[in-house]
This record gives sequence, structure tokens and C-alpha cells, in this order.
Amino acid sequence: MRFQPALDKIPVYEAGKPIELVVREYGISPEKVIKLASNENPYGASPKVENAIREAVYKMPLYPDDSYRNLKEALAKTHGVDAKNVIQGNGSDQIFDFATRSVLNPGDKILQNGKTFSMYSIYAGQCGAETISVDSVLHNLDLFLDSYKKNSPKIIFICTPCNPIGDALNKDDLFSFLEKISPETMVVVDAAYMEFGKTRDPKKEVQASELISKFPNVLYTNTFSKIYGLGGMRIGYGIGNEELIRAFYKLRAPFNVSQLSQLAATVALEDRKFVDDYLRSNLKELLRYEEFARTKGLSYFESYTNFITIELDKARLTSTQLFETLLKEGIILRNLKSYGLNAIRITIGKPEQNDIVLDRLEKLL
Repeated sequence: MRFQPALDKIPVYEAGKPIELVVREYGISPEKVIKLASNENPYGASPKVENAIREAVYKMPLYPDDSYRNLKEALAKTHGVDAKNVIQGNGSDQIFDFATRSVLNPGDKILQNGKTFSMYSIYAGQCGAETISVDSVLHNLDLFLDSYKKNSPKIIFICTPCNPIGDALNKDDLFSFLEKISPETMVVVDAAYMEFGKTRDPKKEVQASELISKFPNVLYTNTFSKIYGLGGMRIGYGIGNEELIRAFYKLRAPFNVSQLSQLAATVALEDRKFVDDYLRSNLKELLRYEEFARTKGLSYFESYTNFITIELDKARLTSTQLFETLLKEGIILRNLKSYGLNAIRITIGKPEQNDIVLDRLEKLL
């Protein structure tokens, strides 16, 4: 069988190890496994969401309302936009898929940061497009602009705050950059960690309403997998001008978000106290990891997310050695070797989880 030649160059996305695999491989009880690898909410979802799902289980045999009116109106209210500016996705990944397929042809280019979410280049590769990466670990908008002028990409992906590094751009710097970009170039602002970023520093906050009103070529994306604890429900969304969203709907399959996922997301938006409590806990515990790294003389990236990336160039263990050692003990972190970094990424867990992880890091490093 002959497949598309473009597939030869596309890597398979490598997700964090699931708890079930660690249980099978190492014989560890599931309740003793600490998974801090995939930037999930350690507190899970709001109890209000859990109650709503239990009450709506009877709807599982039914197709969802394909207009997704309740969810889109709730998102529109949250972000101060119109429902016609919103599109729902099976995770925000699907919105990136819509973006690439809507404008890319074989031979086109996308522009992204040197270290960033790998699905941008994977979706671009599926369209036969080339990925240009800025030669920088942290977002450097001057380098972005130089590369933009040189390569004329069809899409620019900016992840702020950024996965897997944790850095974030100031809103004013981002807007100044966008003013220099042609309205014919799509810019995707991946804001999956925006709530965490603005909690640590309000200058990092980028509001979807202001963004799309000033820049019709910009798409704002976000997800319910992080702040709302709905990673297993696979739901995200995009916000953009009406013309952009209308084009995406031509690529969308019917019923692309499940009945219960739509309900979970809509209810999650209503429980602000749950979100705020998590944000306070996350920042407090994040600062503990930063203090640990400073005490040990380890380099780390100041994080505006729910994770921290610590470099191990000055440690006695490599990231792979540390990752594998902890894995055998039932502690799952993220090894960033595949990103070309001798570093580990640690999702910020509950205080009791962090106590255990920090104690083990203290002894191993």
C-alpha cells in the first residue's frame, strides 16, 4: 500500500506515560502512582461537573445538539465575544487541524518557536507544509519577525504561556508584533495556559475579545484539559472573526464534541471558585519547585503555567536517568529529551504529591 509521501516525515506524537502502563510494567498499586507528566489538574474536575455528568448519563445514546448552542453561548459570555466567533473542538488540537487545513497547501510554511507544542508541525506536515522553527528556546519576537520576513509563512503559531517551557509573552509585546504581520497571514495564539499566566503576572493576560477585534487574522485557542480538569473529555475551542470560524465549520465533522463533554465544559465554566482555588494552590506549589531548583543550583524556566521545566546539565543524573529511576517508583514526570533538552517537566501536583516528589529529587539530585 502506498501512503502519502508527506507521512514519511511526520513523527508520531509521544504522550506522557499513562498510570495503567506503569501499573502493568512495575507492579505498583494504582493509588500509589503519582502522575505529574501531562499538565493535568491534580484536583480533577469540579464536583458540579461530576454531578451533572451523573445526572445526564441517560443521554449517552443520543447525538448531541450539533449547534452546540449552550456551550458556545457560555464561552462567548466568558470571553466577551459573540457565539458566532466560537467553534468547539475535540481538544484544542482539532482547532489546530482546522487552521492548517483551511489555508496550507504542499510547499507552504508555518513558523513556530524553537521549543513548542509538537502538534503544530504534525498538522502542518499532514498538509505537506514545511515547519520553520525560530532558533530560540524562549519566545523571541524579534527573531520571529526576522524569520517571518525571510520565509513568508502562511501560519504563525505562538504558544503563550508556552508548553513545554513555561515562558509567557507580555500582551503589549505580542500586540506590537501582530501589528507588523500581514492580514493575509494567519496567527494562532495558543492560550491553553492563559489562566495560570495572568494569575502570576497580569501583564501576560491576552483577552480573546481584544485580540480578535484588533487583528482579524488572529485565532485564539484554549482548552478545558488544564484549568478545568477535563483532559479525558477531550474538548477545546477556538475564537476568531466570523469569516475564519465559518471556514473552519466547513472542515468540521458533525457531532465533533460528545454529548457529555459539551455538558461538562458548560458546567465547568460556571464554577469559578473551583478554578480560583486551584490557581492559588498551583502558584503556591510552583514556587516551592522554583525554590528547590535555586537551592540545588539547577537552572529552570520561570513558569506561567501549571508545570515547571528544570534543566539537569549541572545534576549528576541525566533527564533520562532521573525519569526512569522515578518511573520505577511510580512517579511519572516528563522527560524532555525528545525536545533536545536535558530537562524534566513536572506538573504541579497537590501539596502531598509535591512533598513526595521533592523529597525524592532531594535524595537523587
